[in-house]
Amino acid sequence: MKILVVGDSFVPVPVFERGLAGLRGEHRLEYLQLDEAEELVPATASECSIREYLGTPAQLAARIGDAEILIVHGAPVTEEVLAAAPALKLICCARGGPVNVDVAAASARQIPLVNTPGKNAESVADQALAFMIMLARRFPKAQRFLIEGGTLGESAYEGARFLGHDLGGHTLGLVGFGNVGSRVQRRAVAFGMGLLVYDPYVRVGELASTEQVPTLQQLLARSDFVSLHVRATAETENLFGTTQFAAMKRASYFVNTARESLVDEAALDAALASGHLAGAALDVVRPRADGGPHHLLRHDNVVITPHIGGATHETLLRGVTMVAEEVSRFAAGESLRAVVNRAVVKA
Repeated sequence: MKILVVGDSFVPVPVFERGLAGLRGEHRLEYLQLDEAEELVPATASECSIREYLGTPAQLAARIGDAEILIVHGAPVTEEVLAAAPALKLICCARGGPVNVDVAAASARQIPLVNTPGKNAESVADQALAFMIMLARRFPKAQRFLIEGGTLGESAYEGARFLGHDLGGHTLGLVGFGNVGSRVQRRAVAFGMGLLVYDPYVRVGELASTEQVPTLQQLLARSDFVSLHVRATAETENLFGTTQFAAMKRASYFVNTARESLVDEAALDAALASGHLAGAALDVVRPRADGGPHHLLRHDNVVITPHIGGATHETLLRGVTMVAEEVSRFAAGESLRAVVNRAVVKA
């Protein structure tokens, strides 16, 4: 089968070549590296329906020709692209949320779209544990001390100002137990932590050192660390606000590696300012309209990173490998595992 593979600055062609190496003998692969200097000014309904894309649909439309399979990461897959691909049978998007693909347009043409859910789960779980260690050991405060010119003398006892905590023996509350939450659980158990899980959609079952609780309130009241691992939906908008932060144990820690919409940042700011929370670590924050440092960074017990939880070489390659497996299943006539528009397959 002819496959067009489109690389971008985040997942470039060499990464695709490595992850798709097993397909070379069975399929004809052509590669396109997007010219991201070209920017799309959305004009059509299809173009307006996508987001977080790189490059322009015109670049894909000019090359797709008689390709039967299209593999992308961030390339914009719109009606224009699909109209130029009469032989297209499958679209593969090497990311968890294929928001750069016009799913409705693909479905209208009976073209299944597969994605790679959970490709970044290991990396995000690592970051969540790293955040907990940083907060418990007061790394943000210690680093700020040095940045501002502070030094420690010869006495080891001067480090008492930065006394922190071990993770072992403390309780971690996981809000959400999907791909990431379940991996955080395994790591936390290895650190000797006790686990509480709140997820009304998942049955945790029998897991070491882990208890599933029926309400979020119970989890908050008993946890020394609270870590969010839920999807961003209308239901979870501002899931954590004044009430939830007040319900957390005094001197507990808050971690969010999921989505910024889950948190009322003004309420978090107040909980930190009052001393009720001992610290917070966030990989996602709401955009700043006025630019400049994020206001939560005024606290010396806060860590913020620019949404890099899944930004590892292993995550990128894992996503491409997952795509390769789906292509092999499709070519063999087997069932696809991660179909976004599954109604098309059932039809």
